[in-house]
Amino acid sequence: MGDALLFVRQFLRSPTTIGAVAPSSAYLARRIAADVPESGDPVVLELGPGSGAFTGEIRRRLGGRGRHVAIEVNPSMAAALRSRHAGVEVIEGDAAETAGLLRTVGVDRVDLVVSGLPWAVFPGPKQDAILDSVVAAMPPDGRFATFAYSHATVLPPAVRFRRRLEERFETVGSGTTEWRNLPPARIVHASRPRAGTTSDPAA
Repeated sequence: MGDALLFVRQFLRSPTTIGAVAPSSAYLARRIAADVPESGDPVVLELGPGSGAFTGEIRRRLGGRGRHVAIEVNPSMAAALRSRHAGVEVIEGDAAETAGLLRTVGVDRVDLVVSGLPWAVFPGPKQDAILDSVVAAMPPDGRFATFAYSHATVLPPAVRFRRRLEERFETVGSGTTEWRNLPPARIVHASRPRAGTTSDPAA
């Protein structure tokens, strides 16, 4: 089964966890994976890898260094990812339980988090739970990279998500828009997680 067909089938079964009707493009993957450190043995965590649109590029940039862990909630996509990327440690589970899931594979910190999760379709408490669990697993110099579809960046869910990022990271910035993605996507970078941050139920 091709990536696109797998993606569409899983979207039709569970649109609130897939959040898109087509995999991200190779162009977007290269930009997202650009944050992978060029030296050392970094631990890279991929959230919501789906059909693996970013996975191969992350593997290429790691070049056999460090560890690459992926958390995927969809069983079919998790199985496909394991079969195609033997070097990736795939964990089937909910990203809201990131810190605990990482402990099951002996990971106590991650240098870079690359997220393909559909943040805009998650309610506020779900966004909080995932971000809090992610930040708990990051060192002071940790980095976070995700993307938002350009047409949706001014909508309330996207605005709320950015506010949540700013509550948890000292630096949050939007990169350039990748127009060769369907739909076009704007990359979001965050760095230096704030110690001891907590979610605001009213946000």
